[in-house]
Amino acid sequence: MAQMAPPGPPPSVVGVDDDDRVQRLRVRLWQISVAVGTIFITGWFFTLGWIPGIVAAVLAKHILVAILVMGLGVDQDRPSDH
Repeated sequence: MAQMAPPGPPPSVVGVDDDDRVQRLRVRLWQISVAVGTIFITGWFFTLGWIPGIVAAVLAKHILVAILVMGLGVDQDRPSDH
């Protein structure tokens, strides 16, 4: 009677891809949630009055630009061709 080799291990569902798609998805979801939270908190500050609203809007602008710059990958190392 012929014998068969046992099946190989199952493929990894979460994990170790070369392009690390799961980690990028987590970062994108974090960026979206922080941006939405920043916008809602800024809107709430406008209910307190126009002065707190303007101060919150100025601060929110800086936070949203920082999230955008992070999403564009400006802070990542670039591979060298040398």
